[in-house]
Amino acid sequence: MTATTSAPAAAPDHVRTTVRPPSSRLRAWATRAPLLPALIFMIAVTQLPFVATLVISLFDWNALYPDARHFTGLANYGDVLTDPDLRTSVWTTILLTVAVVLASLVLGLALALLLDRRFKGRGVVRTLLIAPFLVVPVAAALLWKHVLYNPEYGLLNGLLHYVGGPQPDWISNTPLLAVEASLVWQWTPFMMLILLAGLQSRDQQQIEAARVDGASDWQIFVHLTLPHLRRYLELGALLGSIYIVQNFDAVFTLTSGGLGTANLPYTVYQSFYQAHENGLASAAGVLVVIGSIIIATFALRVVSSLFREEVSRA
Repeated sequence: MTATTSAPAAAPDHVRTTVRPPSSRLRAWATRAPLLPALIFMIAVTQLPFVATLVISLFDWNALYPDARHFTGLANYGDVLTDPDLRTSVWTTILLTVAVVLASLVLGLALALLLDRRFKGRGVVRTLLIAPFLVVPVAAALLWKHVLYNPEYGLLNGLLHYVGGPQPDWISNTPLLAVEASLVWQWTPFMMLILLAGLQSRDQQQIEAARVDGASDWQIFVHLTLPHLRRYLELGALLGSIYIVQNFDAVFTLTSGGLGTANLPYTVYQSFYQAHENGLASAAGVLVVIGSIIIATFALRVVSSLFREEVSRA
């Protein structure tokens, strides 16, 4: 007796079901879902206040006379661009930004070249050089104002008194330079870290080959190191500019905006909290944000190009 087995009959077409993979759009939303709370929080904290500031900038609105406010369109922006005091603050902002960024880059490059060499205690030196960047900006400005610049008990005048030199009032005599020096001290470590990362990503085989061919240290620096650091220099300059354009702490703490040191953020503060011109201050603030966004756009492009270069090397 033989047993025969037969294959199961195929299911009819109306019974068959096809399992389809989830659509790409659904998968994309599933991966983005954990980020939605952070996105909503960011919009509520940053974008909604900016929209409110943008709306207020279209009104002639003095907080002392709230009933007299009225819509003026872009008139506040015209006042910002034509008012002599505001134009002076714009020029001061540009001068402060260029001076601080260039000085920080030069000093940061020098320190990065130093730390790129091997020597005893390099880790301790690196930690000490990074420390100024970790100080709270207001605390750093107070440190410079009272510990270094004070004409009676400041460290600078103490050293000059020791050698028989003059006893100047640094903030009164050179106000803008005093602000720039404090910012350079705080931002040089940041530039140093960026440039040190660039130095340590160099192709050492290429440098060794240049040494074998008889190239001097200066020739290697000019023809190999500087071209390699171009992206890192651009990144440091752009990121530093974003901060310095918006800097308020040093100007407010050291000079209170006097003696020709009032930059655009401090002028916004004066217009809002002292003159109570909400519309004018909002227009100036919007211009600061637009300038920062423009600089940040270039910074993001430089960062993207650096990432692409690293990926291509890998």
